[in-house]
Amino acid sequence: MPDHRRSGVRSHTMRIGILGTGMMATTLGGAWVRAGHDVLVGGRDQAAAAAAAARIGAAGHGTLTDGAAHGDLVLVALPADVAPEVVRGLAGTLTGRTVIDCTNPIVPTDDGLMLTTGGTTSISRRMADAAPGAHVVKAFNLCHESIWTLPRPTFEGAPLAVPFCGDDPGSLDQVTALITSMGCTPVPCGGLSRAVYIEATAAFAIGVWWSGAETRFAFPTPAQAPLNL
Repeated sequence: MPDHRRSGVRSHTMRIGILGTGMMATTLGGAWVRAGHDVLVGGRDQAAAAAAAARIGAAGHGTLTDGAAHGDLVLVALPADVAPEVVRGLAGTLTGRTVIDCTNPIVPTDDGLMLTTGGTTSISRRMADAAPGAHVVKAFNLCHESIWTLPRPTFEGAPLAVPFCGDDPGSLDQVTALITSMGCTPVPCGGLSRAVYIEATAAFAIGVWWSGAETRFAFPTPAQAPLNL
């Protein structure tokens, strides 16, 4: 398979490999297919990969190595507890590529949802350590998978905001363009060291939703504050 690595030439259509065949893989992959991108689904189970690719209209399917080799961007849509080791095994293929981490390392406990990482590091950082030649970006982990089935997610008249963080400027540009192509608003959140906070935000937000409350009511915008204090 040709080696399509990052270059200085940008085009509207991006080549995106997906590692995984679950709901996040198919809903995000489907959103990218609708946005006009070239998507290949890679998985351990070839029947599952073929079914996932057919379901979203992807360009093709293959092994995890095929998914890693397909594009300039590679989505890791695997369980958080195994994702870094899978990335380690693909480190050579992922060198020079943008690796998007959409995982959430969370587990229910008696005290609510907690981070399996202890909150001192992130799965994104573990991926970056496992494949030091790759450019890891944390993104797409805050929304329920069903949100990505919407043609152009808009809420209360505003496009969905997608926070992301990473260290490589070129990869951040790619992810910015990808988010924009979906009709969403990119929200850059700094370097990869910030990924731990995005993962913690997911644990907090999902716990609030499970309780039946709305996180948005806890974060009114400054524009909604009284002008005269």
